[in-house]
Amino acid sequence: MRHELQPIHGTETRRGHHQVKDTTYNGACTRTALTKSITPEEVRDLLTGFVAAIELDQIRVDALPPEKFHRWYSDNMWRNWRRNHIEQINRLLSSVNTIPPSLLKELAWLAISYEPAFVRQALLRLFAEAASGSCAAEEPNTTAAFFGWLIKDVSDTPARKPLNIDARALMMQWLAVTDPLSIAEDPECGYGRPAGFVS
Repeated sequence: MRHELQPIHGTETRRGHHQVKDTTYNGACTRTALTKSITPEEVRDLLTGFVAAIELDQIRVDALPPEKFHRWYSDNMWRNWRRNHIEQINRLLSSVNTIPPSLLKELAWLAISYEPAFVRQALLRLFAEAASGSCAAEEPNTTAAFFGWLIKDVSDTPARKPLNIDARALMMQWLAVTDPLSIAEDPECGYGRPAGFVS
């Protein structure tokens, strides 16, 4: 069943602007002493890192010999899948500077309160829905709206005790350097993740 996205409780979105009111996780964030919050520049670093990793992944796949691929591998489908993600991320990059401080604070809380691998999977799900145009509700075309969806999606799961670690360092772990869209895990790809690379 496709994951249904619901707007953040207590949040309004008007003309692309994400306005965060009081939420359970926002209250937890307020009570947590953060050593460093997230900045728009750091969100931009995350998004541009995704673009670079996707482009590098396409270059790597293009260099593989034909025998590495499953006989049902669709080059056009996966090439378009990468391209759609890059186009979606580039749209988000255009509105990074409009993220309100309250949402940046919630992103910092998210980073220190959930395992990076767990947030990464949620982020990939949302990217996939946005890139394919299959969002169940209003499509998150701004950075604030998109990360608002991420916060709601992840915070539906109980958080761990917040870590006293730099939030930016944990947030950057949401990006997998190798196979950033987990395409290699599809059984009809066949080439697998490259040996010696780390996520």
